[in-house]
Amino acid sequence: MGAAPAGTLQALDLREVAMDAVWDTEIALVAWIQGWGTWLLAPMEAVSLLGSQALLVVFVPLLFWSVSAGLGARTYLVAAAGGVVNGLLKFALHGARPDWYHHGVRSLAPSHTFGAPSGHAQNSLMLWGYLALRLARRWAWYAAAAIVLAVALTRLYLGAHFLTDILLGWLVGAAMLWAVARNEDALRAWWLRLGLAAQVALALAVSAGPVLLAQGWETLVHAGWSAPEDWTGAVPRGLGDGSVEHVARVAGGLFGGLAGFSVLAARGWYSAAGPLVSRVARYVIGLSGIVLLLVVMRVALPEAGGAAGAAVDFASFAVVALWSALGAPELFVLTGLARRPAPERAAEGPAARRE
Repeated sequence: MGAAPAGTLQALDLREVAMDAVWDTEIALVAWIQGWGTWLLAPMEAVSLLGSQALLVVFVPLLFWSVSAGLGARTYLVAAAGGVVNGLLKFALHGARPDWYHHGVRSLAPSHTFGAPSGHAQNSLMLWGYLALRLARRWAWYAAAAIVLAVALTRLYLGAHFLTDILLGWLVGAAMLWAVARNEDALRAWWLRLGLAAQVALALAVSAGPVLLAQGWETLVHAGWSAPEDWTGAVPRGLGDGSVEHVARVAGGLFGGLAGFSVLAARGWYSAAGPLVSRVARYVIGLSGIVLLLVVMRVALPEAGGAAGAAVDFASFAVVALWSALGAPELFVLTGLARRPAPERAAEGPAARRE
């Protein structure tokens, strides 16, 4: 492992000193919210799920398979891209979590990735904000705002984030959502002009690049990193490898989604319309496939650390995303649970908002 340049280490030390001063003032807020009572633990954990990456496995496939394929595909790609950016920023900033920084904070949501920016804050703003943007209804904006604020409160209560982590997550999420709103249609049109081989190759490059960047950053800049002595809480081991593997998981999901949707569009796309029984059956079958894949890969694939572990995680989540974006829809069409859309709708592919 190489050593980081002296100038880089000095800059990192100065940043840590500045952040320590900020975190010292924020610990009181976290402790006060945790003092509201242990009876809040279960509801806080439940609400926190509304900002979790698990939504990409549970909720967004429901939207894609059974409600609107176009809206579901777009939502998935927006959320997955946001997850990759968040993972890279967490890795670069190496921020503490409150229960790592101060031993007086209860650890109610253990994590093996760094804290800033808050993934839950960013995810909730991007996912629910994007849906509100596409639905274009006042009630949708009110609901999205309520979810985003509620998720932020849960992360403070659970001792998972400082307030500055949440504010940074909102800032990143809002910037990405603004960029999506301005450029989504132009980017889609450009993507559809590419050939399928170019789409898949570009999807791999866009997705694998962040993993290589994270691994390089870990090797060259944060080699031999250990938690500062003034972090008095219980800091998990292997945070560097764990953070690289986190980036690999979300990047693998992004690749599987991009490649799967591209192939599906080339084959005529997919319609989520149909009777309620068919929609429910699709979701049950599709979700069962995800669970089966996760179980099989957990048993069959070897556990590894470092670059090997990141490669395994990338491949595993790419397979799950490919099933969701391509395998399951093709199975639904083959078995008669779904159909191809009319040619004019198929040409829209992931751009279709409703069907």
